[in-house]
Amino acid sequence: MAAKRGTKTSMKNMEKELLCPVCQEMYKQPLVLPCTHNVCQACARELLGQQGYIGHGGDPSSEPTSPASTPSTRSPRLSRRTLPKPDRLDRLLKSGFGTYPGRKRGALHPQVIMFPCPACQGDVELGERGLAGLFRNLTLERVVERYRQSVSVGGAILCQLCKPPPLEATKGCTECRATFCNECFKLFHPWGTQKAQHEPTLPTLSFRPKGLMCPDHKEEVTHYCKTCQRLVCQLCRVRRTHSGHKITPVLSAYQALKEKLAKSLTYILGNQDTVQTQICELEETIRHTEVAGQQAKEEVSQLVLGLGAVLEEKRASLLQAIEECQQERLARLSTQIQEHRSLLDGSGLVGYAQEVLKETDQPCFVQAAKQLHSRIARATEALQTFRPVASSNFRHCQLDVGREMKLLTELNFLRVPEAPVIDTQRTFAYDQIFLCWRLPPHSPPAWHYTVEFRRTDVPAQPGPTRWQRREEVRGTSALLENPDIGSVYVLRVRGCNKAGYGEYSEDVHLHTPPAPGTTRTVGMTAVLRMPPWRPRRPLLS
Repeated sequence: MAAKRGTKTSMKNMEKELLCPVCQEMYKQPLVLPCTHNVCQACARELLGQQGYIGHGGDPSSEPTSPASTPSTRSPRLSRRTLPKPDRLDRLLKSGFGTYPGRKRGALHPQVIMFPCPACQGDVELGERGLAGLFRNLTLERVVERYRQSVSVGGAILCQLCKPPPLEATKGCTECRATFCNECFKLFHPWGTQKAQHEPTLPTLSFRPKGLMCPDHKEEVTHYCKTCQRLVCQLCRVRRTHSGHKITPVLSAYQALKEKLAKSLTYILGNQDTVQTQICELEETIRHTEVAGQQAKEEVSQLVLGLGAVLEEKRASLLQAIEECQQERLARLSTQIQEHRSLLDGSGLVGYAQEVLKETDQPCFVQAAKQLHSRIARATEALQTFRPVASSNFRHCQLDVGREMKLLTELNFLRVPEAPVIDTQRTFAYDQIFLCWRLPPHSPPAWHYTVEFRRTDVPAQPGPTRWQRREEVRGTSALLENPDIGSVYVLRVRGCNKAGYGEYSEDVHLHTPPAPGTTRTVGMTAVLRMPPWRPRRPLLS
C-alpha cells in the first residue's frame, strides 16, 4: 500500500512534464519537433494555421476513432477549430504539396515550413511535408495514460458498446479502437473468429499504433541515423537522403541510450543529498534576493526623494529670487507713479509751484524758487523722456533645463564597465611588461581595474588555470616588473565600479626577450656577463 501511495505521489509530482505548452492540458497525440520538444498534434495544426500554412497538418488517418476524438471529450479549443476536409488534406499529403503564402503551384523549390516552437520560442524547420514528417511520441502517450489511471483524471472510462447506462470499461482493443466491459469484449470477440486473436489492453481514451511507423513510408522503423539523429525504416536507408550517414540498428541505439539515461538517473538519485543542499542554497538565494531587492527599492526611492528634495529647495530659492525682483520693480514703478501724479494740476509739485508763483516778496521768491526750479526741471525732463523705470518682463528668470532633463531622462541603474580594449601600440615587453588599455567610448566608468597574467610556456598544472593578479590598479596602465626572460605571457584586464566587475578584455600575448648573452654554469655561482644588451622592438604575438 505504501509503495502504491509513493507511486501515485511520484506520478502526481511530474504532472507539469505532461502538459502541452500550447493548450496547457495533458498531451493528446504529441508530436516530437526537430528541437526535441513536444506539442499536441491538434495544437500544432492550429499554430501552423495561424502561420498561414494549409495542408500540412499531419496524416488524418492518425486521428483515433475512440471516444477521445469526440467533441465531448476533447479540449474545448478543438471544438472551435475549423480544419481542412479530410479528402483534400489526404490528397495534399500524398502529393507532398500544400498551399501557403509565397508558394507557387508546381514550384521546383517549394518553401520550407518553419514551425514556431512554443517551448524554446524558436523557429524549427519541418521540411516540405510539415507535420506529416514528424513522429508521434508514443512513449509520452503511454506515460500520460499511466498518469491518468494513477490519479483518476477524467473519471472512469465507460464501455462504448453497452446499452445505456454503460458499465465501466475493463478492457481495450487496439484493433477495434474501442473500450469494452467484460461481457461486451466476449460478445464482440467470439471464440474461433479472427477477432478472438485481438490482444486486450487496458481501457484508454487514446488508441495508439502498436509500433512506431516511419512518417514517410508508413513502415516500421528499424534503424537509427546518428548523423540526422532520426529513426529510419528500411526504405529510408536506401534513399539518397541518408547516403554516407552512420546508421545503426534501433536495438543498438536503444541499448546505448537506455544505458546513458539509466547511468545519469542513477547519478542523480545517488546524489539526492547534493540536490537537497543545492535546493536549500537556492531557497536561501531567493530569500537574499528578496531582501536585497527590497533594499535596492528603498535605496532608489531614497535617492529619488533626495533628488526631489533638492529640486524643491532649488524651486523655493528661485521663486524667492523672482519674488524679490518683482517687489523691487513694483516699488520703483510705484515711486514713478507718485512722481507723475504730483505733476497733475492742483496737486503735488505743480500745486506747490503755483502757490510759490503767487509770492510777491522778491527775495523770498528767489530763495524758494531756486530749489523748486531744479525739481520742476527734472520733472519736465522726465516728462519729455518718459520710460518706465523697470521692465515688466522676466526673461532673465527663464530656466534652461534641457541638460538637466536629458540627465534625468537618461537616469538609469549603474552598469558594470565594458571589456577594456588593449592598446597594442603602447603595450610592450622588455625587462618589464608595460600594459596599456582603454575603455570603449560609451562604457560606464571604472573605479579601478584588475590585471591578471600568467605564463603560457610552462607545463599545465592539474586543476583550474591559475592567474596572478594585481588588484585595484588606478589609471589605464600597469607595469609588471621582473618577468621571466624568454617567456610568453598572456595578460587580461577588467574594470570594476559600484555595480561590480565587468567582462575581461581579450587576451594579449607578449614574448619577453631572451637573456642578453648571459652564460651560466650549472652548479657554480660564477656568472659571465656580456656587454649590456640593447632592447629591440617588442614582439607582440
